[in-house]
Amino acid sequence: MTFTIPEDYVERVYAGWLGKVIGVRHGGNIEQWTYEQIEKAYGEITTYLHEFKNFAADDDTNGPMFFLRALEDYTHTDQLTAEQIGLTWLNYAPDGHAFFWWGGYGISTEHTAYENLKHGIMAPRSGSIEQNGAAVAEQIGGQIFIDTWGLIAPGNPKLAAEYAAKAASVSHDGNGKYGGMFVAACIAAAFVKKDMADIIEAGLGVIPHNSEFHRMALDVIEYHSRQPESWRDAYAYVKAHYGYHLYPGNCHIIPNAAVIILSLLYGEGDFSKSINICNMCGWDTDCNVANVGTILGVLNGLQGIDASWRTPINDFLCCSSVIGSLNILDLPWCASYIARFGYKIAGVQPPDQWEAVLNGSSPRFHFEYPGSTHAFRTDHDDPSRNVTARVENSEAEAYSGERSLKVMFDRVRGGYGYRVYHQTYYGPSDFNDSRYDPAFSPLLYPGQKVEARVKLPDTGPGLKATMFVKDGNQDKLYYGESVYVPAGEWIHLTMDIPVLDNACIEQAGIEWIPLADWQESLIAYVDDMDYSGSPHYSIDFSQERLEMWNPIHVEVRQCTYLRGHWTLDNGALSGSGSQLPAECYTGDYAWKDYKYEAVLTPVVGEEHLIQVRVQGGIRSYAAGLAKDNQLVLYKNDHGYRAVATADFAWEPGKDYRVEISAEHNRLTVSVDGTQLLAYTDQDAPYLHGQIGFANRNGSRTLYKRYAVSPL
Repeated sequence: MTFTIPEDYVERVYAGWLGKVIGVRHGGNIEQWTYEQIEKAYGEITTYLHEFKNFAADDDTNGPMFFLRALEDYTHTDQLTAEQIGLTWLNYAPDGHAFFWWGGYGISTEHTAYENLKHGIMAPRSGSIEQNGAAVAEQIGGQIFIDTWGLIAPGNPKLAAEYAAKAASVSHDGNGKYGGMFVAACIAAAFVKKDMADIIEAGLGVIPHNSEFHRMALDVIEYHSRQPESWRDAYAYVKAHYGYHLYPGNCHIIPNAAVIILSLLYGEGDFSKSINICNMCGWDTDCNVANVGTILGVLNGLQGIDASWRTPINDFLCCSSVIGSLNILDLPWCASYIARFGYKIAGVQPPDQWEAVLNGSSPRFHFEYPGSTHAFRTDHDDPSRNVTARVENSEAEAYSGERSLKVMFDRVRGGYGYRVYHQTYYGPSDFNDSRYDPAFSPLLYPGQKVEARVKLPDTGPGLKATMFVKDGNQDKLYYGESVYVPAGEWIHLTMDIPVLDNACIEQAGIEWIPLADWQESLIAYVDDMDYSGSPHYSIDFSQERLEMWNPIHVEVRQCTYLRGHWTLDNGALSGSGSQLPAECYTGDYAWKDYKYEAVLTPVVGEEHLIQVRVQGGIRSYAAGLAKDNQLVLYKNDHGYRAVATADFAWEPGKDYRVEISAEHNRLTVSVDGTQLLAYTDQDAPYLHGQIGFANRNGSRTLYKRYAVSPL
């Protein structure tokens, strides 16, 4: 399939996704408020209503980013099926916590669909009216998770709607599905059409003309044509004719879709005006404002989004999937991931400017998107001065490409460290709340390498600079070689992170050390910062801790879990579950070849396992102790399948050191230093992924310590 990709496609994907994230943040804390409540509390809204340390995870961004991964895990072509997108739900969404609103079967549409999928009712039946009834199937979720399917089909509303129909049908049907098709088609049309009426027409063109959604949209459009002056009068009309009181369930799609169309029309193509109107209308504010934000972001591009919306976000996106290292994202990474599929689906090569960024061969932090910061932050150890620091994207300098990160500190002094860094791990203290229960695994580990290019302006004094990482468990900074940086020259900084025990790497960046006793300001540039290498570290769970988000959201530090009960108990990681596998993960999704060992103690039950190459809840390998005195190696491909077994007598209450080595498609399993199993996977092997802990069939297992090392 070949179609035309706009020249500025990549940047407008970034603008569209930025608009989505802005919308979620803008409406987040007044979700399900009425128009009257918002009017009384805030009156005319012109900017963000709340400040956040960092905005925590949200279903509106979880769904679009992770369901899109079906294009990577299965196929990017139009042969992708609803069933495969449903399997993507099972792979990346935790079972019963985080990610969605788990409001109960038959109440929450997503909860209902997930339970259907988990018990073998595959998509599209999982979300159908036939299975769940119209009230459940026509709630709002088919619309709120859909933006990325429009972003991958620029200028092709029909194709966007085809993808969206499959994605929405996992959980929704009828008007719930049509809403998803409409929004995706509007986003796709916004890449090539400039008039809002034409964009809405393209959206309506992909859904049945005899549907209630279509009828509602025409009514709102007709009202706007008669009375284009007052959006408040239009809202009164929408409330009277399509309000919540007329529809079943907690959050029906029709009232909220009416607000979206109203906002698109009365916002007159202006990003700020459109999202503010949408927020003031109330109801499902974060969802509605986010869909409007994506459409207006694509329509206007980055130049149409005021800095006041962008700066508080700082390119950071928190998610709450089962893969902790994929829960710390930056918006340029998201844009590149999305745009890569747009070119691939269209059968078009990306422009030279973007090819390395999109194919993953550029450094992790390249700053090529206009205004991008990749969520970099600043800090310092100057105890006696009120130092102001900030970062901004700059075209003034670039080691490669066209842009870099400009770092500015005022009022600096010689002999102190002034730092710019990327945060590689987050915890409860980094957030104001526990929205959608995020949990994380670090992005960087002992044994790996960090590097960057740095430059000072052409005039002014030189200084020293060094790479650093911070171990949050010990609250300790580790430094690379200190290098003199002269004015006007790009310098390459590197650091090999030492092998460490019981560490949690929370920051990686550059520390600047002025050499003069007094220096009024420090300006520097950073480009092409990257992480690489193999992890080499160990964790003793007696040295780890629980992270308390709130009384019902408590996580084992550095870990996420699929299901089961996972906590720390007498110096060990304790995992237990009922019939379905209980699984807990850590490490990086991108790890390839490594050796992983853990000391486990079977307490009760039949199966006690460790995992490698974990790519989610239905994609991994697991090995360990099984019933009938067996050692077993499983491949989990939407179900555990034994691929190698050996006799091995084991008993409850005894420690066993289980080790798995994963090298390309070959896995070996040892117990207490003796290799007992070997398997070469010739059938679509998993070649990267996290590590994990698991048990099955109502078991409980204690894990005392684990270690990861290069082969």
